[in-house]
Amino acid sequence: MNRISVLAKVSPLADIERSVRGNFVLVGDETTIDSFVKIKFAGGDGNVEIGPRCYLNSGVVIYSGNGVRMGEGVLIAANTTLASTNHEYRERGRTIIAQRFMPSRGGIEIGDDCWLGANCVLLDGTKLGKGCVVGAGTILKGEWPDYAVIAGSPARIVRYRE
Repeated sequence: MNRISVLAKVSPLADIERSVRGNFVLVGDETTIDSFVKIKFAGGDGNVEIGPRCYLNSGVVIYSGNGVRMGEGVLIAANTTLASTNHEYRERGRTIIAQRFMPSRGGIEIGDDCWLGANCVLLDGTKLGKGCVVGAGTILKGEWPDYAVIAGSPARIVRYRE
């Protein structure tokens, strides 16, 4: 069952699914979920936990997959996707859909006070430390240290917040 704080602002045009497997979405106090945000249960048995005072802008898509956890004050710009699951594809003799999903790489964790620019993609196993900034259009996987400013393709640390 989803647990959305009465102090959160969720647009009536946002689409937060209900899980058929018992997973849940938790939304903290004073969080804003803008129109056309999609939270979908797919590809695993993880939950989606959004901390207090976060802002998810229009077009953000979150797949529950192996779990998504956001700290306090996370800002996510338009059209960013959090994909905490990956399709298995290695067996040529079986269709990709028949192979289902890869084992978990740990889901996605976003520390407090992070900002993700527009059109970013975070993949399963991404862990952002506290205060990270991610440049628009960046595709991320792996672990990133506190206060890193990350951008580019491939993603790299371009500086640290002072």
